[in-house]
Amino acid sequence: MLKKILCCTACFLLCVYSITALSQTNDRPRARDIGLQVGIFPTGTHNAITDVDGVLIGHETKIEGDDIRTGITAIIPAPGNLYTHPIPAWIHIGNGYGKLIGETQVREFGEIETPILLTCTLCVWSAANALKEWIYTQPGMGEHTVNPVVGETNDSVVNNMWADPIQREEVFAALNSADSGPVQEGSVGAGTGTQAFAWKGGIGTSSRVLPDELGGYTVGVLVQTNYGGIMSINGAPVGRELGTYPYRDLVQNQSDEDREDGSIMIVVATDAPLNARSLDRIGLRAIMGLGRTGSYASNGSGDYVIAFSTHPAVRKPRTSIEPVATEELVNAAMSPLFAATAEATEEAIYNAILKATTVSSSRGELRAVPIDEVREILEKYNALNWQENIAN
Repeated sequence: MLKKILCCTACFLLCVYSITALSQTNDRPRARDIGLQVGIFPTGTHNAITDVDGVLIGHETKIEGDDIRTGITAIIPAPGNLYTHPIPAWIHIGNGYGKLIGETQVREFGEIETPILLTCTLCVWSAANALKEWIYTQPGMGEHTVNPVVGETNDSVVNNMWADPIQREEVFAALNSADSGPVQEGSVGAGTGTQAFAWKGGIGTSSRVLPDELGGYTVGVLVQTNYGGIMSINGAPVGRELGTYPYRDLVQNQSDEDREDGSIMIVVATDAPLNARSLDRIGLRAIMGLGRTGSYASNGSGDYVIAFSTHPAVRKPRTSIEPVATEELVNAAMSPLFAATAEATEEAIYNAILKATTVSSSRGELRAVPIDEVREILEKYNALNWQENIAN
């Protein structure tokens, strides 16, 4: 009896510890809070994907018992009925080891017709079924088939994803709470149980606004990190300095925590008037931003970019017997958007890592990266306060 009580007490304390860690996410800094300035273009108001007008983000975090540490993140790309008036979109595949639902229709039509969900690997089918149900509750829907888009990463280090913990309740909560403004980052929603470079990762976001002379367009990125590699921050070899990187002990047994494989979901939103082909090109630049952080897209990594445009001039009705005119940027105007996408992706990943808090369960632990040590490494390699240092 005493053994059972002690076991229950331990489980309770473990759950409280993890919930407390999650509640402290906002106490940790974002990249710019420590002087980490990425690229050359300014950010939007919130430095988040929601700086693209009309984009809404919602999270639902699920902490249950001693082995459920997961959640779901909902991205609503644009207002109105996405089925009757879809928006241009593309899914770019960096490395295709994943379970991304809805991919083929998006790539066939070059459009997206539902919100986007991010969750854990074995939760995608239940999440997609719930998203389908949510879509049918929206005004203007009839008995049509819909193409739910659900991406994932594997959070099984701390989460029992075989229990299929994300169901209708969590999906509806994330969708119905989706809002504009600041976005929660770190160990929240779909990032609750994920990692990055053997440290705790999670949800991160960033944005860039082009000067009026380059169109004045906004690009916003949201990431769900769960991948490996050799962490680099603004060119500083942080992973090597911290001693956490793949193949470090090649002659001996590699440490379990120095994981090589993993995945990342990257969502890119822009208000620039782009067609599906241009959005595919945008997706490639997001992968370039990912590469700057130290990823080399390992064999077991699912690296996907879902890119879409919210510009009203490129949004077409689903059905029309007459030709529909749209406005699109020419190829020669794309370069500033490419640069903005790579920058925002890189910074979104740094935000995910820096904002994440330690999460533990009976399955294992993912520790938050030590902020003070990271800052010291960045100072050592002159990777901080570039705007001030370069200006001087």
